Amino acid sequence: MEALHKLQILGPAARDEPAEDVDLLGQPAAPPRAPLELRHCLSHATLPNGRRIPMLKTLLSSACEMDCRYCAFRAGRDGRRVTFSPDELARLSDTFYRQGIIQGIFLSSGVANGGVQTQDRIIATAELLRRVYHYRGYLHLKIMPGAERDQIAAAMRLADRVSLNLEAPNAGRLAALAPRKQFSDALFQRLRWIHELQQAQGRGSPSATTQFVVGAVDEPDVELLSTTMHLHRELGLARAYFSRFSPVPQTPLEAHAPTLPQRETRLYQASFLLRDYGFDVEELPFDGAGNLPLDADPKLAWARQHLIHNPVELNTADREMLLRIPGIGIQGVERILRARRQATLRDARALRQLGVAATRALPYILLDGRAAPQQLTFWPGA
Repeated sequence: MEALHKLQILGPAARDEPAEDVDLLGQPAAPPRAPLELRHCLSHATLPNGRRIPMLKTLLSSACEMDCRYCAFRAGRDGRRVTFSPDELARLSDTFYRQGIIQGIFLSSGVANGGVQTQDRIIATAELLRRVYHYRGYLHLKIMPGAERDQIAAAMRLADRVSLNLEAPNAGRLAALAPRKQFSDALFQRLRWIHELQQAQGRGSPSATTQFVVGAVDEPDVELLSTTMHLHRELGLARAYFSRFSPVPQTPLEAHAPTLPQRETRLYQASFLLRDYGFDVEELPFDGAGNLPLDADPKLAWARQHLIHNPVELNTADREMLLRIPGIGIQGVERILRARRQATLRDARALRQLGVAATRALPYILLDGRAAPQQLTFWPGA
């Protein structure tokens, strides 16, 4: 089969794997220079440094021996199986790179003949790109379940980012979702190795991410976020991705209800609070079932519980407390800290000049000892 035809099959299949191009509002459109027949294989990717580039996302193979209960490529499901050879995919990617169509590549694969052999093929593709075709663009490589430590080290020498999908927050949930995968031995241990290799490599080592499937086995948000916090704080994970479950025909979970988009959004917001804003899982506003509210972002829900009757003095609060105020992000906090060294902040106009979403912040703050006038709003959507 012609390589381009294979890509038209395998590229769209990889869009189910969130990576740098994940957007809380949906997948960004393909780059305008992309040939029409390749639009479903390419997307605008936001890199860890904030730069946006056109990226090719593809599987090396759609053949898979795993029986994950939600997956379109699970073993035994009807469907066409297509596989690139490493040289075939490297050559095609190099063509797109030299033509200026792409500046980055995300490479994953179904597991065929074991995780070790599949990882070998991913590494072989990356080595051809880097060492034969002298590819200098961004490269994200997937780590397979069961990959060996030396393979992970080899992938990390070639990649800008690596990722391994945990899929579920713990062993019990994974057994219900992907019976042939072992949470601790085949998956979590590989994330530990990645962290150890990052520490050994020091600056310049690739960042690491993981992915969870949300809602397929009725796991509560508190389980997902507890694991996420551990990954961020103990293993230095750069990002956790949350992929809402959508039922696939001819799979064991085809009758299971799809997960609401709002839940995925709230999980992302909460994970950023854990990673960047100093929150702990215990502080998040879970309901009795361990889930986040869908009608308000978790930072706002926390503020309604803790700050509405105890507003924060913006001129004296420390950085940690400023980060907890709705409408004030990380950059906004730094601007406030600089501005208040020069003058006392006294009104909403001063906040807006600092780039703060004053309307969201005003119910929870004092400015020079006073509550600033604000327009009344109803809680929903406030």
